[in-house]
Amino acid sequence: MRSMSTDSTAPAPRIRPDTLSGERAALEQWLDFHRETLALKCQGLDDAQLRTVSVPPSDLNLLGLVRHMAEVELAWFRRVLAGEDTPWLYDDEKDEDRDIHVTDEDTWEEAYATWQEQIAHARANAAGRDLDDPGLRPTRHGKTVNLRWIYLHMIEEYARHNGHADLIRERIDGATGN
Repeated sequence: MRSMSTDSTAPAPRIRPDTLSGERAALEQWLDFHRETLALKCQGLDDAQLRTVSVPPSDLNLLGLVRHMAEVELAWFRRVLAGEDTPWLYDDEKDEDRDIHVTDEDTWEEAYATWQEQIAHARANAAGRDLDDPGLRPTRHGKTVNLRWIYLHMIEEYARHNGHADLIRERIDGATGN
């Protein structure tokens, strides 16, 4: 399994998925590709730039997207798939979108480390499971989903937010592509 660089200043070692892999490998490779894409969109920016919102009144910012994806990794791979009773990372009774609503105290180092920790938990919880294995806890909508569904949903979630990240990054410094 590939892993992202922990050096936040170096380009992410984004590897395009193999075009001839089996289903499991393809799902894991595409998920890693999208994880690496989000890291790439954040690289080379300082904390102030990472807090820059896209277009007011939207609250979306790159730092918040990374924190949000840490929560999403936790939700699907730890809570739903593995049935863990793990508390939310950025829970706040006054602000249900606290992951996105960053403050001056929130840093890239913390967000990136937390995100990587949740990715490591996700990989560990998915290892050894069959794609047809159901999660041990229903979703917030009461549905049971299998690992295949979780992988597909995570790819969709990252792809959508990477589109947001493209626009936010372009607004910050004009960088496009990748």
